[in-house]
Amino acid sequence: MQHVLADYTASISELKKNPSALISNAHGAPIAILNHNTPTAYLIPAKVYEKIMETFDDFDLKNTVSQRLNDLDQAVEVDFETL
Repeated sequence: MQHVLADYTASISELKKNPSALISNAHGAPIAILNHNTPTAYLIPAKVYEKIMETFDDFDLKNTVSQRLNDLDQAVEVDFETL
């Protein structure tokens, strides 16, 4: 049995009937969309999605910085005035 990772659930039929009501009733919490009692999707508010994407970007940037710090022996020193 697959775990449902949300406090609110709705069937695909309920989602089709009135998506705005589902979103409103969840008060910003994620909604698991179920098909035959199995989660097939999660509906999250735009602000939550934006925060997730921002976190992924930060994680990717952290990895880039870490990798470049490991390659300091290949760095080229540049005078600020020449930029």
